[in-house]
Amino acid sequence: MPSLKEFRNRIASVKSTQKITKAMQMVAAAKLKRAQASAEAARPYAGRMSRVIANLASAVSGESAPPLLRGTGRDQVHLLVVMTSERGLCGGFNTQIVRAARERLSELERAGKTVKILVVGKKGRDQLRRLHGSKIVKYVDLSTFRNVGSDAALIVGDEVRALYEAGEFDVATLFFSRFKSVISQIPTALQLIPARAPEGVNPPDLKGAVYEYEPNEEEILEALLPRYLNGQILQALLENQAGFYGAQMSAMDSATRNAGDMIRKLSLRYNRQRQANITKELIEIISGAEAL
Repeated sequence: MPSLKEFRNRIASVKSTQKITKAMQMVAAAKLKRAQASAEAARPYAGRMSRVIANLASAVSGESAPPLLRGTGRDQVHLLVVMTSERGLCGGFNTQIVRAARERLSELERAGKTVKILVVGKKGRDQLRRLHGSKIVKYVDLSTFRNVGSDAALIVGDEVRALYEAGEFDVATLFFSRFKSVISQIPTALQLIPARAPEGVNPPDLKGAVYEYEPNEEEILEALLPRYLNGQILQALLENQAGFYGAQMSAMDSATRNAGDMIRKLSLRYNRQRQANITKELIEIISGAEAL
């Protein structure tokens, strides 16, 4: 049975931990508001750009299409762009993204495909390199950016395009977590190359109108597709950031409540032990008095 001093030390330690988790919860809640606003503000642009690309892509085909749209014509080498956070203490947020990527990796390998991985975020790299370290070809460290935004998206987009232009892969798929609510983040897979509009995005209804483009559709797509790629990556970064703060806020709230439960249990055991010691001392005093 631990001594009273050990109980007091443990209670004090848990109280200190509770203060830290509570502070982290409040910080995450404050940052979540800004991150959620950024993610929601970027959605209309990403959706509109997807519709424009879908409309232009419907007018071109074959060799006239830009390389980012038509692809290599093969489906043998796949690049998985796995986007996670730089920090932990966020429950299963990063694990869910990595699990989705691992499931896709296993499916592709069973089909005889070659898989390469580009990791964005420290936690994804730490989890994937245990079993798939040899497949990681690039790592983008988000901690070098003061604010995760367009600069980070540009770096990731440049890395993906450089690998594609070097003939390192045929298909690129981005894995991230789409923010839905504080307690719900949805692991999502989005094909980047060959570029295509996300599921559910259709070309705008032109109502019979005929558009003539100057320059032609191919030249417009040649200029827009790199921006579209960067836009999709930026949207994923912002969704990931909002999801991370939401998951961290929820995890720290649970940790704070669990610490409170532990403090109550330790206090109860402490009081019982203290009462037992007092009773024991009284019995010893009474027994000694009766012996006299």
